Formats: sequence, C-alpha cells, structure tokens
Amino acid sequence: MKFNNIKAIALAVLVSLTVYNCSDDDDNGGDAMMTGPDFSGTYVQQDQMGRPAINTVFVSGAMKNAFNTTIPSNQSASFQAMFQTNLEALSPAYANPGDTNALGLDSATFTGLLATDVLNVSLDGTTTFFDGDPNNTLSGRALTDDVITVELILIFGGEEGLTNPEFPGLSNDNVDANDKPFLSSFPYLATPW
Repeated sequence: MKFNNIKAIALAVLVSLTVYNCSDDDDNGGDAMMTGPDFSGTYVQQDQMGRPAINTVFVSGAMKNAFNTTIPSNQSASFQAMFQTNLEALSPAYANPGDTNALGLDSATFTGLLATDVLNVSLDGTTTFFDGDPNNTLSGRALTDDVITVELILIFGGEEGLTNPEFPGLSNDNVDANDKPFLSSFPYLATPW
C-alpha cells in the first residue's frame, strides 16, 4: 500500500509539472513567433564612429553626447574648432603655423575632414582608407587597411609621414595584419575562434 501511495504522489507531481509547463500563460497569447519585434516608440542615436578612434581622441568628454547625436552633415561646422584645438594640443607635428600632414592638409582643413565622422565610399574609384595618393585617401575601407596606423601617420607623421614621419614612435601601432587570414568569400571576416 505504501508503494502505491508513492506512485500516486509521483504521478500527481509529474502531471502537475506537465500541465504547468504546457500552459498558455505568456504575455502575448502564444504568438511571439508570429508578431515579430515591436518597433514602436522613439529611438535616439547614441553613438557613432565612422572612423575608428577619431571620436574617442578628438571629442572632449563633455561633448561626447552632443557629437554622437549630431547628424554628420552638421558635425564639421559644430565641432571642427574643438577638433583643431585638440589636434594641435596633441600632435607636435602641428606645432608650427603652416604645418601639414602627409596629405598636405593643415590642421584646420584636416580637422574639418575628420569632424564629419562618416566612412566614405568611392563608387567609381579605389576603395581605401589611405594608399598614399591624396585622391584615394579616405575613399572607403578595405578589410586589410591598417586604419589605426594611417590615422597615426596623418596625426603625428607630419609632411613626410609616409616615408619619413616626424614622430615615428607615434606613427605606427605595430599591428600589421589580422591575427587570422580573411576569407576569400562572403562574409570575408575570419572566424572569431
């Protein structure tokens, strides 16, 4: 008789767990897979980084939110002066009036370009972050482009930054390749592990 009571209790527990777990008591009546995500509401841009590290380095801390929520077409007019002040304070390659970078850009012109934080794409020419030709510079970005080193050369390299940087210790991150080869077909990025 005791064994039958244990069986009855076990059966009752099993039935109650099954009934509880199979109930239709979710918030949307069981149609989660049918309705899709809810896009109602107000969405606000929180961050932008078209060119890696530029926002991080040249936007002053108190202005991060304002910069991140300013549409790119208004960024240069709103932030170029701050970028120029920060560039000239940061880079000894721009210590003297008239100093330029490897592209021949003075601090005002260069920071006007940088302050519009977008990744440009050339639809009919070379797509590269920088290949030494000013006409191709910042015309897009290939996976193999050494973006941080290019940015360091343009900031610290001075007029002869490509061949003879003014501040060579500041003009190279010494990371010359991806840790794994890129794929030859889509999605092109190397697998993470």
